[in-house]
Amino acid sequence: MGRGRLSAFDTMPSQADAIIAWAASELSSRDRTQTDIYEEFVTKCEQLMKEHRGELEFCIPSFSAFNRYSLRQARLTRLRSQTRDIVAAISETFDAKESDDLTIITAETIKSLVLHLIAEGGEKMLPKELMQLSSAVRQISQAQNISTDRRIKHEKQYTKQVSDAVDAVAKVKGMTVETAELVKAKILGVEI
Repeated sequence: MGRGRLSAFDTMPSQADAIIAWAASELSSRDRTQTDIYEEFVTKCEQLMKEHRGELEFCIPSFSAFNRYSLRQARLTRLRSQTRDIVAAISETFDAKESDDLTIITAETIKSLVLHLIAEGGEKMLPKELMQLSSAVRQISQAQNISTDRRIKHEKQYTKQVSDAVDAVAKVKGMTVETAELVKAKILGVEI
């Protein structure tokens, strides 16, 4: 199956990438109207062409093309926001281990969703959208690492607390060092 017709944004030169990224950011923030953003977008594109003194000419996307781009951006932003809200709400009810498991499940779900989005609409996606999806996968991987680090930190704290408690009881009860280490190993589930 072919890629189909390129959108007006697809035909813009790479020199306009910063302007496209700016527009995406402005649309995501929802502080201004789409019409205001489009007017500034056109101005920025015209300035870019003027700076290149005739060596860079391109068609500025129409308002309707900008509107379609805006709708795609809104859909992606809403999806990311909903996913973030769901994960935040659910993760508050879990301890470190459960939260780590939830992060792994969520990360794999999001990675699958990204692959599905690319498979279903990849030929129609703008390079910027693909880059944003790639960034989302990278951020999910980073979240997995942070979650794992937090779980490891929690386990170290727990191990230290158990060790300190057993050492304190061992002193009071007169246990040998070997007996105290055996008790620690049984509590922590470690083979000696």
